[in-house]
Amino acid sequence: MVTFREIHVSECARYLISQCAGRIGYYQLQMTNPRDLISRAVALVARLRTELPLGRRGERAAEKYLKRNGYRIVARNFRASGAEIDLVAIDGETLVFVEVKTRRSRAAGPPEEAVDERKQLRMRRAAEAFSIQYRVGERDLRFDIVAVDAAGKHLGIELLRNAF
Repeated sequence: MVTFREIHVSECARYLISQCAGRIGYYQLQMTNPRDLISRAVALVARLRTELPLGRRGERAAEKYLKRNGYRIVARNFRASGAEIDLVAIDGETLVFVEVKTRRSRAAGPPEEAVDERKQLRMRRAAEAFSIQYRVGERDLRFDIVAVDAAGKHLGIELLRNAF
């Protein structure tokens, strides 16, 4: 364990820190100042937080956007029938299945164009499985797409209601 008065780092903690701090050798690890190891590990964790995979960043941003616009998120990354639905939400009385598409640039086209007929069919099957599993009943269903543009510093978000 690490204390600030006297730094004590167990062998296990040293090993874990070495794995996170650049894979230095065991002997070199023994000779390294524990404060340096801790600062390197903290820097690594901070860097990993900012380097989330693009898709996950887009999904998080889309979720925040939908919440701000009155949606209530009921499920994330629901998998069934060979498909995944990124977000399942409730908008008023309507159950909404949301596909989030994130792009770094528009060179391959706008994000929403990536939801082709095949993807739509898979989402419909997964939505049917969700409806059966959670006994949705006679509730209205809708499919939305959230297109996230990650080209600049800030993410651009566009909501396409009733996309298909």
